[in-house]
Amino acid sequence: MQLDLNLLTALDALLEEGSVAGAAARLHVTAPAMSRSLGRIRKATGDQILVRTGRTMVPTTRALAMRAQVHALVQQAHQLLSAQQELDLATLERVFTVRWHDALAAACGTALITAVHRRAPGVQLRLPAEPGTDTPELRRGEVDLESSSGPPTLPDIRHRLVGRDRLVVAVRPGHPLIEGPLSLERYAAAEHLTVSRRGRLHDRIDDALTARGLERRVVAAGPTTTFALRLALGTDLLVTLPDAVTRADREQLGLITMPLPLQLPDVPLYLLWHQRYDDDRAHTWLRETAAETVQALFGARTIA
Repeated sequence: MQLDLNLLTALDALLEEGSVAGAAARLHVTAPAMSRSLGRIRKATGDQILVRTGRTMVPTTRALAMRAQVHALVQQAHQLLSAQQELDLATLERVFTVRWHDALAAACGTALITAVHRRAPGVQLRLPAEPGTDTPELRRGEVDLESSSGPPTLPDIRHRLVGRDRLVVAVRPGHPLIEGPLSLERYAAAEHLTVSRRGRLHDRIDDALTARGLERRVVAAGPTTTFALRLALGTDLLVTLPDAVTRADREQLGLITMPLPLQLPDVPLYLLWHQRYDDDRAHTWLRETAAETVQALFGARTIA
């Protein structure tokens, strides 16, 4: 069987964009040409791949099943054919998916997009929300760069420590706890809000309090830092969260920040990527740009 491997690139674009027009624009071809490619893909696979539902097109079950593998194959082919080429950022055309914690994306997303677009105007960035459960997108090639508060456990996932953040307490202006020093006992007796994409009501702060014979009351768990900060602004709930990555949002909302009356290790911040990108010059440039952007948030503090 003779198969035009260019169809893989077209299929990847069709599955990513979900439309013939979007895929055509991404690959800089005409819509009729992309429509013909879709026809050839349907003939080769024996599947419709995309089907129309109203004004939009949705992938078939088989298309969904093959999407990750197709994307990985296209990325591998790109690396194979471009490994020895010099990186020309001015002409680079690529889509990177950067999945960061919502607070980090809010704090550094604008700076990252600006830095990338200034030097590589043909590069597109996706900054999707974190999922509610751990997923293997890094290994499948669906995510290029990820943030984490811990090093990876899998041997094929690389990591780089880019910062350490201390925990602080945020409350609304006029909160009763502002009057006088915030002791550990007053902190524990207050009502709290946790930030957890999984809805967890318990974290390492509770473990530290338990070790000291204290217990706090967690009223609610918020899914994002933005939600938690706004809830703290409108209630008497305390929210304890990393300082540097939330500073701009806290200041914009006018929240009051107090030191955490607990001696806890700083929260590390890692960037993660799959080892397949170790020798990918474009990905290396993205990693360096992202690391510089994040490290600027922490100022001149030494990372060790």
